[in-house]
Amino acid sequence: MLGRHLCRMRNAPGLLVITLAAPVTLLLFFGYVFGSAVTVPGGDYREYLVPGLFVSIAANGIVTGMITTAQDARHGVMDRFRTLPMSRAAVPLGQAAAEALIAAVGLVPLLLAGLAVGWRVHSGPAEAAGGFALLLLFRLATAWIGQYLGLLVGDEQAAGQLSSTTFVLSLVSNTYVPTAGMPTWLRAVAEWNPISAVVSATRELFGNAGAGPAAAPGSAWPIAHPVIAAVGWSLLLMAVFAPLTVRRYARRTG
Repeated sequence: MLGRHLCRMRNAPGLLVITLAAPVTLLLFFGYVFGSAVTVPGGDYREYLVPGLFVSIAANGIVTGMITTAQDARHGVMDRFRTLPMSRAAVPLGQAAAEALIAAVGLVPLLLAGLAVGWRVHSGPAEAAGGFALLLLFRLATAWIGQYLGLLVGDEQAAGQLSSTTFVLSLVSNTYVPTAGMPTWLRAVAEWNPISAVVSATRELFGNAGAGPAAAPGSAWPIAHPVIAAVGWSLLLMAVFAPLTVRRYARRTG
């Protein structure tokens, strides 16, 4: 199942573009169009932005997981898989593992583009490795969410339309701008957004601008303790959506 999903992504140029090219485009757009207009703790907006775009790749597991799962459900592929003598968890687990590998590949172009525009890792090797590991863990969590939504929708066209709304999740977070300047109610929503915790954690682990609770006085608990919150959110999302996905896959009728 892992190999099958990797082959699918290789033969799906649209999804590959979303994974590989879109974050680099966002880096150039936000980094140079808004870079001089946005004030961030630490002063360097592009250094602040790059970890957020790393997390956007991880969060993109919702989109790719939803679309590919809806395609399989729509065309009866899952019905054929259920007739085979294998575990009901094999298909969704294989796709989730493939999503993590695809995310690891997708981080490379953005990493190189980030280095080209001035982003650097200011922490030690262990912290940096922990940052990338956290990104892959979050991608696993979002892949399970995407698969569950894909099974609920059951149609790739509807999944494609729904996937465009997932960009709002990144907008209502600290991915692109600090939450300190948001209205009180919106700041509370943004800071309890799991994406914000992961973004803050990666900034802290990479030693980048905007890291640490001191950078945003009065922040909510997930922002004040980002690494613990990011790991906790990822494990909680997987604990909820992995069983739901396997159960939905096993019970779904063609």
